[in-house]
Parts: sequence; C-alpha cells; structure tokens
Amino acid sequence: MKLKLSLLLLLVSSYAIQISAQTTNLWKQATSGGYTYKYVTGDPTHSRFYTLKNGLTVILSPTDKQPRIQAYIAVKAGSKTDPADHTGLAHYLEHMMFKGTDKFGSLNWTKEKPLLDKIDDLYEQYNSTKDEAKRKEIYKQIDKTSGEAAKFAIANEYDKMMSAMGGQNSNAFTSFEQTVYTEDIPSSSVDKFLTMQGERFRAPVLRIFHTELEAVYEEKNRGLDSDPNKVQEAMFEALFPNNNYGKQTTIGTIEHLKNPSLKAIRKYYYSYYVPNNMGVILSGDFNPDVMIKKVAKNFGYMPTNAVPAYTFAPEKPIAAPIQRDVYGPTPENLTIAYRFPGASTRDARLLSLMGSLLTNGKAGLFDLDLTKKQKLLSAFASPYTLKDYSVLMLRGTPVKGQSLDDVKTLMLGEIDKLRKGEFSDDLIQSIVNNYKKSKIEQDESYNQRASNLMDDFTSGVDWRTDVASINELSKVTKAQIVAFANKYLKDNNFVIVYKHQGTDKNIIKVDKPTITPVEVNAGEQSAFVKTINAMPANAVQPVWLDYTKDIQRATAGPVDVLSIQNKDNSIFRLYYRYDMGSWNNKLLPVAAQYLQFLGTDKMSSEDISKAFYKLASTFNVTASTEVTTISINGLQENFGASVTLFENLLANCKADSTALTGLKARLKKSRENLKLNKAAIMQGLVNYAQYGINNPFNYTLTDDEIEKLKAEDLIAILHNLVNYKHTILYYGPQTAVQTGTALAKLHKTPASFTAYPEKKVFVRSKMDKNMVLFSNFDMVQAEIQWIRNEDAYNPAKAPLIELYNNYFGSGISSIVFQNIRESKALAYSTYAFYVAPPKKDDDNIFVAYIGTQSDKMNDAIKAMNELLNNMPESEKGVLAAKDNIRKSIETERITQDGILFNYLAAKRKGLDYDERKNTFTAVSKLGFADVQAFATTELKGKPFTYCVVASDKRVTDEDLKKYGELFKPDMKQIFGY
Repeated sequence: MKLKLSLLLLLVSSYAIQISAQTTNLWKQATSGGYTYKYVTGDPTHSRFYTLKNGLTVILSPTDKQPRIQAYIAVKAGSKTDPADHTGLAHYLEHMMFKGTDKFGSLNWTKEKPLLDKIDDLYEQYNSTKDEAKRKEIYKQIDKTSGEAAKFAIANEYDKMMSAMGGQNSNAFTSFEQTVYTEDIPSSSVDKFLTMQGERFRAPVLRIFHTELEAVYEEKNRGLDSDPNKVQEAMFEALFPNNNYGKQTTIGTIEHLKNPSLKAIRKYYYSYYVPNNMGVILSGDFNPDVMIKKVAKNFGYMPTNAVPAYTFAPEKPIAAPIQRDVYGPTPENLTIAYRFPGASTRDARLLSLMGSLLTNGKAGLFDLDLTKKQKLLSAFASPYTLKDYSVLMLRGTPVKGQSLDDVKTLMLGEIDKLRKGEFSDDLIQSIVNNYKKSKIEQDESYNQRASNLMDDFTSGVDWRTDVASINELSKVTKAQIVAFANKYLKDNNFVIVYKHQGTDKNIIKVDKPTITPVEVNAGEQSAFVKTINAMPANAVQPVWLDYTKDIQRATAGPVDVLSIQNKDNSIFRLYYRYDMGSWNNKLLPVAAQYLQFLGTDKMSSEDISKAFYKLASTFNVTASTEVTTISINGLQENFGASVTLFENLLANCKADSTALTGLKARLKKSRENLKLNKAAIMQGLVNYAQYGINNPFNYTLTDDEIEKLKAEDLIAILHNLVNYKHTILYYGPQTAVQTGTALAKLHKTPASFTAYPEKKVFVRSKMDKNMVLFSNFDMVQAEIQWIRNEDAYNPAKAPLIELYNNYFGSGISSIVFQNIRESKALAYSTYAFYVAPPKKDDDNIFVAYIGTQSDKMNDAIKAMNELLNNMPESEKGVLAAKDNIRKSIETERITQDGILFNYLAAKRKGLDYDERKNTFTAVSKLGFADVQAFATTELKGKPFTYCVVASDKRVTDEDLKKYGELFKPDMKQIFGY
C-alpha cells in the first residue's frame, strides 16, 4: 500500500513540476533577419532553433568568448538503422563522407567515373559469389581497378582544405542512432566552411574504397582487442533482444565487413541523409541573423524525402537475471545493467538524478560505501540514455582476494539501500547544486554548448526540458526517488556481465586482404578547392599573452598569489602549486591518495566528502614526477567555507590503520592490473627506451616498501606540505589583492619555508644503434612506437618543429597518415611528431606510432621507415600546414586559469613571453626546404628504439630482429616491481 501511495504521489508531483517548469521555460517564436526561429525563455545559451523550407534543422548558439565555431552536422541514423544484411554500413559510410564528390577529390571526373562504376559492379559480383577461388579472382580485379581509379583521385583533399582554413579536430563518429560530422573552425572561415559542407553532402563519391574498408577492418580488430568494448556489446545484446541496440553493432559483423556493397551504401545515404533527418548545429562567434542566411544558402538545395521509419517489438520485462561471460587479458570486473525508458521521457531525467545518488565522485552511495571504504578497487554507476531506451550501468572492480560475485553482492547491496531510502536527506539538493555549477561551466564552452544541443537533437530530447531540468529535479523529493528506484530496480530484472581475465577463444580476426598501394596525388588540387581557397576570409588579429599585464599579483603572507579575475560568473578555481613531486619523495603520491580516505578528530572522511559536495566544491591532490598541485574549486559564495574545510583536513588529518590497510591492498591490486594493461606496458617500454633500465616509469615503491608503509610517515608528509615553498593560483570573481587578504587568514604558512627534498635525476640514453624492446600481450593487433632522444630544447627551433609536425605526421592530412593509411591501408591509427620537453634543461624526443594487424607489422614498419628516411615533397602540403598553424594561432584565445598555466609552462622553459608569437611570425618564412633539411639532419638514417607490444603467437623473434638488437624486458624490469 505504501509503494502504491508513493507511486501516486510521484505521478501527481510530476504533473505539478511539469506545469511549474513550463511556466519558467517556454518555447517562444520570433522573427529576425527574415527568418523565423524558436527559442526557450530563460535559456542561458540563447540558442535559436530554425527549420528551413526543406526541413533541415539549424540550431545556432552564439557566444563571443573565442573567434571560433564548433560545428556539428548530425544525421539521425546509425547502426540501429543499418540493413540487417549489411551491418556496419552507417559507419563505413561515415568514413567515405571524407572522400569528396565529383567536384572535389578528383583530378579528372570524366575518367574516374567509369572506373568507379566498374568497382561498384565488381563488389556486387564479389558479394554474390560463394566460391573462394572465384572471390579471390574478383578481388584481384577490384584491387587492380581501384589502383587505376586512384590515379584520378586526390586523397584527403577534404582534410587538407579544412586544415588550410584553420580547422581543428576534423572528425566524425557513428553510434546507435546518430552519425555526426564535427569541425572546429575559425569564425573568419565560415563562408569557406559552409560552401565546402554544402558540396560535401550534395552527392558524395565512394572513391578509394577498398583501402578505407581495410581501415575499418583495422578498427574492427581494435574492437576485438578491447575488453570494455566486448563487455558493452554483450550487455546491449542481452538487454535488447528485439531492438537493434542489441541485435547489431556499430562496426558490424566480420562477414558483412568482408562483403560490402557500394550500392547498398549509396541507397542508405539517399534514404537517411536528407534535410528533414539532419541538423546543422553551430556554437561560437557569429551573428545568428547573418549565419542562418549563410546556412540556408548552402543547404537549401537539399530535397526533402520521407525517412524510413524504424520499428521494433517492445522489449519484454526481464524476469530473471541474464548472465553473459566475457574473457580477455585485461583485469576482471563486473557490470550490472537495468533497462529504462528512452531519453525524451521524464524517467530518463530521474535516471540521471538516481545515477548521481549512486555515483557523483564525492557523496554517492557507491562513493561513500564502496570506494571511500575501499571495499572495491573502483565502482561507479552511469546512466546511458538513448532514444528508444536508456540503461543504468553499474560497474565494479574487485580488490585483491575478491570474487566477482563478491562485487555483485556489494553493488546490489547499495541498490537495496537506494530502494529503502538509506541515503542522506539533503543529498538530492546537493546534487542539484552541483548540477547548477556544472551547467555554468558547460555554458562557458562553445564546444560543450554545441555538443549538448547536438545530443538532444539526435536523441529526440526537447531542449526546453533540458533547460528546465535543474529546476525540475530540484523539486524531486526523497520519497519520489525511492518510489522510482523501487519501480525499476528489482531483485531480478537486470543483465549481469562477468568480465573474466583469460583467453577469449571466440576471437576471429579480420584477415588482411592483398592491397596494392594506391596513388594519393598529395600535391594536387581540384578546381573546386582552388575556388574555396580563393574565397575571402575576414581578418582576425592574434591575441598574445602579456604576463605582466594579464596576470594580477599579490601575496598571502609569504606566498605569491597569481590571479585572473572571472568577470562572467561565480566559479572559482584555487591551486597550491609545489615544484616537487615523486622524484623528490616516492611517498608523496601515496600520501596524496591516503588523504582521500582520512578524517579529522571532528569529522570522518565520509562527513568531509558530504560537506564538500553540499558546498558544490571539490578538492584534489595530485603529485606528478616534478610538480604537486592541490586544487579546490566551487562557487565563490562558498570560497571561505571550502578553503577552511580543506585546510582543516590537511592540517588535522589523523592516521587511520584500517584505511592504510585498504590502501595497501588497493595499491597492490592496481599494480597487478597495470601489468594487464597494454597501454601501461607500452608506456614502460617507451621509458625504458628513453632512459634505460632505471627510468621514471619504474621509479616506484617496491612490494616490500608498500608492505612497510607507516601511517605516521604519510601523515607527516601531509601535515608538512604547507611548510614547503609554493605558489597560489586563483581564477575567480575576486581580485588578487582580495584573494591574498582572504587566504592570509585561511591558509596558514610558516615564517620560512623548508627546502625541497633532493630530486632524483634521470639521464636519457644515447641511441647509437637500433634496438627493439618487445613485450608479449594477448591481442590481435601489434602496436609499434619509434623512439629517439633528440637534442636539447631550443625555443628558436619551435616554429620549425611545429611546421614539421603539422606537415609530416600530425593529423589526417599529414604525410604519414596519407601514405600509411590512405595509400597502403596498413593502419587505422598512425602518427609521428617531435615532442618538446616541459622544461629548458630537458631534451626533445621523437615519437612515431602505428597500430596495425600483426600480419601487416613488417609492411607497416617498412612504410614508416621509408617516410623517415625519404620524406615526400609537397609544397602545397607545406603551405596548408603553415596556413593551419597561423590560423589556429590567430583564433586561439588562452583564457581563465589557462593564462596562469601557460605562464608557468613558459617559465619552466626559461621564457618570459608568449612563445606562440615567435611561431606565428617565423613559420611564414619557412618552406619545404627547411622542413626537409630538419628531417634529414634529425631523422634520416638515424637509429631508433622500436617499442613493440603484440602477441608472441602472431609476431616472431625473427621478424623483430630485422629492426635491431632484440631485448624482452620482463614485467619487473618494466614496472619496477
């Protein structure tokens, strides 16, 4: 009876809250500049929603913080709408949307088209043929004809054009019900951009297909190597047996990848890439009255068409737990998932609130009961909202000695507490306060604004409900959320996925096809691109930092205060920065971890977490190798209370033997898990290559040192932190003087500071011969990094290095990407660049990378080495790289506390000026001859250390020894324990 009453109250209150929210935030209509649009009253982003005559949705959110625009062109179609016999189609269409049209991407469309038509027909023959011998013969014809067609194609012309206009983060992604194309452009280049996009979506040509399909194969193999990916696929398959969320994956099946149909791809494009199913979302520096005219001019030609409706049988309620088991080399974990209604429902918004009750980083049930008390190594709850359904996902990682069933019991125990209302009465209001703070921070970013608007568009969420959600959730009561939890979180209505550490016997990798390298015509340009490049762009003047004028200075007692005033809102961020780290004391990072589990004589650790969360504030202590930073952030109205709370914790934290025992177990288990992480293994090999057997990566505590950790030693480190010299950084509404005055009272410091402990010094190895460092890992792919220690940091070389990186190996328009992926289809991911050190006394290093199928490793290494020894020449490529650098710098605005960190970074390099200014001026005077001379001097014929992580069942010693002296460090040599 109680439950029924609570559900009734929930429904009644829901109606009342909706009426209230509608009163505050209403859809209104207005006309300006000749166009009618809708907007939501009270929307802090002032976003406008237009619908063009052809049905295209255009969403504009102006903000002048930076002279740039985040652009999304979104299609409401994804893997959910893939044909059942061509799964993965939406995803590889996304890849092909970068290949151009009949106007760009082609040197001679008249000659190219017949060859592309022939490739179309050959793929249809290939798909309908079952005899393997005949299929191989047809594929040979596909490969041969593709090579002939590529002679008339200009690979990556789209990417080069975006780079030349100062574009950044040019990319796209496909998910269940969205395919989204993303660009970050200078606002001065918007005419070029929109002209380009209008043409791009007019009639895409599926050229250079078989090499791009091989890149998708690589992506599939990367997915097969990803245990989290396999867990998610298993979870969705069990949750959604009727919906394509569970029946199809974004990448698609191996069988379908092997049998693509260009005609099916084209049919999909003309079915779903229609204006009434698409949205252009822009946020940044523009006048919306002017912008809408530009968008309409370039996209108004698109014809409206009916969109195929996606239908599915509703999912039946889960009556008993559905178990799936996943195996792989990474550490074990457990996932539990519950099914909820779709993104546009009120229940999805309540799900978000309920997820924060479980996990919010500070005061959720999982945070306090499982993580803070160290019952699990990690635990979180996360809502995953989609159009048709949503999911509450719980994931836990065991500590040493725990079974996955123990993890299940602990997480479900917290769900039971939620259903019983065993959480703090004021937790909901604390969550809402933190949502308000997060909303302020998100609205500051033009990128985040556009992302939020795009997500709502593709998932069918009403923007008005999004704007009103904080007000709506602030009225939700504890009784309502308890009733909601009891409605959806039953004892047996979940999917449970056991991720075991072991061999996956079901992996079938995508074998490499025979691909003859194709022409990329890197130095060529189509007439259309020449027209785009000739279009005028509004001049934008770069803005340089002047550290003397831009940074306010004061003192808080003996401590220097560096400050930037926030004149926009009430957010503050405070930092205490120390020039010491783990190289000064290996216990420092351990003490920083220990602090999060400690209380004082008056407050428990849980009480402190709750208090910070209630204030909508957070603190963090991080100790890197040479810098330790304490950060506190929140709302200025709570500045004094937040700082006082932290200062009291740091000064009065007391030893807790139970917490130390848990921390030791946590450290041991985390260290074990690192040895099962291929990225960590690679990081260890790279450090070994740079420094030898004694290096920063393995400079860590031994197992014995962890076992002998004493609480009093860690407490002493924490209590004494304030006695070391540090700098205070502040970004917030107060001036530097006001901040210094306030902190002089709140932040107690000694009359004189204690000297830093002596720092460990590491010396880089001299590389006089080729070496190969190999570590075995159970994986389909092979990952290779080239490492070379270079000369000492020299700021005068910065412009040339920037140009070399942009031209040669950084980004999808670079020489490396074009050659290794586009021409030869040898990798999904590849790059190469110089890395400047963080401080003036250190050396530059060179890093190159390829992630490829193991059976293509030798070809991939050969391809990279050819580029390193004989860099291809493209004057136009260098010009595009220079344009990208200059336009990116022109439109970059370093703001807020970014100014402070930029200043400190410059200071570590021995600079007292904004080094971008030198790069901007000098790079225009450089040409290909300078880049070539740099590559010849620094890299051609030079020895490298190759760091390889792969399966020793797929890569042989004989192959590895081709590249240098082979050494296989064991796990202790890599990790130091």
